[in-house]
Amino acid sequence: MSGLPIDYIVSAFVTLFVVVEPIGLAPIFLSVTHELPAPARHQVALRASLIAGAVLAGAAVAGDWLLRKLGISLAAFRIAGGLLLFSIASEMVLGVRIRRESRTAENAIRQDVRDIAAFPLAVPLMAGPGAITATLLLAGQAAGRPALVAALIAVIAAVAASCLCVFFLAARIGHVIGETGGVVLSRLLGILLAALAVQFVADGVRVMLTG
Repeated sequence: MSGLPIDYIVSAFVTLFVVVEPIGLAPIFLSVTHELPAPARHQVALRASLIAGAVLAGAAVAGDWLLRKLGISLAAFRIAGGLLLFSIASEMVLGVRIRRESRTAENAIRQDVRDIAAFPLAVPLMAGPGAITATLLLAGQAAGRPALVAALIAVIAAVAASCLCVFFLAARIGHVIGETGGVVLSRLLGILLAALAVQFVADGVRVMLTG
């Protein structure tokens, strides 16, 4: 990506924030941890945020190396990643993602309450296929430049921190926005993510045609 690093930072933050959708995870976090006391909920929130941040940071550091080892051009990955992000955006707009994530959370509660921070909160709800794909795309755009990679890791930390804050305030957020507000917010973010996904695909096609 050309331009000043601030452009890259803003683009990376918006992309990851929309894909992870911290505010939309608040109702799911409440449903997963509703039987736990407040201190335990805070521990789950902290652990989930750390795990998700570590997973995405690993993708940021190794993303460019992995693409080169697999012989995948950045243009091809932009197109494939953009299509995947568009499918996630369509699920957000249609409300499919919320229902699927809720079912995943319910299954995790039945399986093992002690591991809910790692599954399903950290993976796949926070650091899922969409977030990992977006991180790999952004890491590819950094093209191995240490300053941009460091900026991407800082953005990942900021998104993980925003998830942590949302989890700590989940009860208040759920009360304020309500179920209808959460649905509307998810759909609005889905439209924004769809536009970002189309831009990824357009950039990839343009590079292929001119390259």
